Amino acid sequence: MIPRKEYLNNLKALKDKHVIKVISGVRRCGKSTLFALYIEYLRQTGVDDNCIISINLEDMDNAGLQDYKALYSYIKSRLVSGRMNYIFIDEVQKCRGYENAVDSLFIKDNCDIYITGSNAYLLSGELATLLSGRYIEISMLPFSFREYCDAEENSALDKRRLFDRYLRYGSFPYVAYLDGDEKIINQYIEGIYNTILIKDVAARERINDVTLLENILKTLASSIGSPISVKKISDTLISAGRKVSVNTVEAYLRALTDSYIIYKVSRYDIKGRQYLKTLGKYYFVDSGIRNLLISQSASNLGHLLENIVYLELLRRYSRVNIGRLAEKEVDFVAVNMNETEYFQVSASVLDEKTLRRELAPLREIHDNYPKTLLTLDDIGSGSNYDGIKQLNIIDWLLG
Repeated sequence: MIPRKEYLNNLKALKDKHVIKVISGVRRCGKSTLFALYIEYLRQTGVDDNCIISINLEDMDNAGLQDYKALYSYIKSRLVSGRMNYIFIDEVQKCRGYENAVDSLFIKDNCDIYITGSNAYLLSGELATLLSGRYIEISMLPFSFREYCDAEENSALDKRRLFDRYLRYGSFPYVAYLDGDEKIINQYIEGIYNTILIKDVAARERINDVTLLENILKTLASSIGSPISVKKISDTLISAGRKVSVNTVEAYLRALTDSYIIYKVSRYDIKGRQYLKTLGKYYFVDSGIRNLLISQSASNLGHLLENIVYLELLRRYSRVNIGRLAEKEVDFVAVNMNETEYFQVSASVLDEKTLRRELAPLREIHDNYPKTLLTLDDIGSGSNYDGIKQLNIIDWLLG
């Protein structure tokens, strides 16, 4: 197993802290594997197996625990008195009223609780109310390119060809172990996609029109990197012959973002220092899913690179937005506490006109925060344009 170091280190730092550790993220991004890695770490530090209680609620063997009273009774019966017990509940949202069981376990002094969920609904209901200020959420994503390369360490491919594969097939961890077999990879990704669509979106939100749900996703897949509104999506669907209201599109979009299959990115007025409510952008959690939804000929390399960069910025920064400067736009404004960095993304800027266009928004920002232009151009150690760094995107991802 690839050690998901950042996530694993987060859990290690939170060990025995009296907060509930909530690991959220799209299906098959590695949450269960993270639990397995962390449980192995606990064993290595001397924790006895009797003090580790691990339950996966998607396992049919645990179907009887999908009621909070049964779940609580089962865990309580296994607690070792006088010692710290480490409780892991995978896909906790499968348990009806799970927040009651979690809350009752939390008030015990000898319970260190870890839960996972594949839907933002996990923290939108009673749990957030009951445990306000008493849980920490760790948002998990599929493989970064660096982790993907670690998984492919025995591959004969160079980093550029590995990156091409990463762009095409996506970043779900198991994909890296399918040896580039396109047919099997596509079947695997399609299986994940259908499970998310049916279980995490349609079933939970009681959506009957799955075709409309897919049409909305396909519209977003072809609009990566472009500002888009709910009304524009609605108008696009209506022009294609679908009768749909703005309210329905808005509800479906919320369900899709709650399932972590897409992320909405808001625009930020850099000069006015305020968030704008209109015309955000949407990015996919995985390029493989995005490519599944549109034809290869409709794929835009620059926008696909934007998607990859956005996900990497989510891993590195606490907040990521699109920057607006009057009529110009900065692809991303990334913030950590008092640290800010601006990013432009382009497939290539070898053409002088393209270079000027990409640098123009960054040159209008008059502060001392770092400004970076990311491209696929082979530029050696990088270039510098009046303080604006140009870096190769692959080197940046691996850095």
